[in-house]
Amino acid sequence: MINNPSHPKKGHLKSKDCKFSKAGFEYIDYKQTDILERFINDQGKMLPRRVTGTSAKHQRQLSLAVKRARFLGLIPYVTENLR
Repeated sequence: MINNPSHPKKGHLKSKDCKFSKAGFEYIDYKQTDILERFINDQGKMLPRRVTGTSAKHQRQLSLAVKRARFLGLIPYVTENLR
């Protein structure tokens, strides 16, 4: 990768840290719907890693937990305004 000092975003990029690693999560549980809803947008879609800053390991656990919570009816598949 070539460094370009005249690039407009040079020096303005901040590294995103995994919120789950900071908080010391070993496992993301599907029953913690308050945590899972933070990683879902207003349409009911899961937010990607590049937006949330989660690690790959925790993103996989997060997606599995969201899918399980949706299947059990703890989290809706879509929001009320889209039905």
